[in-house]
Amino acid sequence: MSGHTPGALELDDIQRGVLSPRPTPYAATYLVFRIDDREHGREVMRRLAAVVTSAADPAGALGETWVSVAVTCHGLRALGVPEASLATFAWEFQQGMAARAKTLSDVGDSDPRHWEAPLGSSDIHVVLAAVAPDAQRLQAAIERARPVYDELPGVTAIWRQDCHALPTETEHFGYRDGISQPAVEGSGIAGSNQLETPLKAGEFVLGYPDELGGVQTPQPHVLGRNGSYVTFRKLHQRVAVFRRYLRDNAHDPDDEELLAAKIMGRWRSGAPLALSPLRDDPALGADPARRNTFGYEHDDPAGFVTPGGCHIRRANPRDAAVAGDVRLHRMIRRGAVYGPPLPPGVLDDDGADRGLMFTFIGAHLGRQFEFVQSEWMNNGVFFGASDTRDPVLGAHDGTAELIIPRRPLRRRLSPLSRFVTTRGGEYCFLPGLRALRWLGDLTD
Repeated sequence: MSGHTPGALELDDIQRGVLSPRPTPYAATYLVFRIDDREHGREVMRRLAAVVTSAADPAGALGETWVSVAVTCHGLRALGVPEASLATFAWEFQQGMAARAKTLSDVGDSDPRHWEAPLGSSDIHVVLAAVAPDAQRLQAAIERARPVYDELPGVTAIWRQDCHALPTETEHFGYRDGISQPAVEGSGIAGSNQLETPLKAGEFVLGYPDELGGVQTPQPHVLGRNGSYVTFRKLHQRVAVFRRYLRDNAHDPDDEELLAAKIMGRWRSGAPLALSPLRDDPALGADPARRNTFGYEHDDPAGFVTPGGCHIRRANPRDAAVAGDVRLHRMIRRGAVYGPPLPPGVLDDDGADRGLMFTFIGAHLGRQFEFVQSEWMNNGVFFGASDTRDPVLGAHDGTAELIIPRRPLRRRLSPLSRFVTTRGGEYCFLPGLRALRWLGDLTD
């Protein structure tokens, strides 16, 4: 175990992509591979162990440029990991994301039958993600990684998604993204909310105690420890539909911006309603030290300022009084924009594919990602709002009105359309660096 203090995070064995926030601005690429030859697949794992940067080197020679590698359950099987070992992984991971479609509300246009090929199929084995501050450094990182797989005909690249920061540094709906991240004990990386106590490392990294005192470690120990589960989802954003909803339901341009803030819980600049309830405050939205340090319970328990059903309050209720323990459902979230922006003011769809590559990292697929997706994004019982859905990510069918708390009367708006559809995704395992070498050294 290389002489580490028991219980201390072994940062030199954890992939940097698990704990480090992406750079701002950024460029990113996702590459998906199928393993057709077991020995070639194992050789890829051996080579990747030398390319992947560890969390112990956040300011190394490559700066804010790094490569991460994740493997699906089908991928582990293709590498020859024994079935007895696969059975010790989370059962959601074993099933795969497509099989979990009903729980995740991937229905209608988001049904796996409509996903972009080959996403959702058993051909998804290895996912390589490269992140850099700009396109030039990203391309250099991809070129450095290219020998890992180009020389091995038994490993085939089958899908690619390029991502980039928009000039506005927002996502396609116009909101500043990537604001809220939890602090992880022992990581050395501060969380974005100074009021939040750091979470136990076992909530995000396998092999360490979590908030309940349990330790989740797939077997054998060398494979499971210092790994994490990662969810990646390609989410198509219907920008014109979103803009038209705001325009049709607002009284004037100022009211349109207020409505956008009430839907998200933040103004487009990133300034939270909790700290700037009446008007946008771009200086606050640009200040990482202030824009995420707030709660709800003391000043706004009823949601008159930040609606209980808005996106950020659903995704992280913070200190609000809700059913259950919020800390058990915290996630590390990352988002990377893909596709061209829809020009400002355009209310008609131009047919371009644009959206967000969403990534979740954690140690508990069920009570973190799947719970939030099913119980918080697509239900409202946890805060006393029956079966209402998240206004941004919810699986709307055009029948449920949007209701915004307001004195003396609630504001009732027209039924919500589905603004975001799933184009594909998968559950993966991010092995530690020793685990990558172990996978490379497997024998039949």
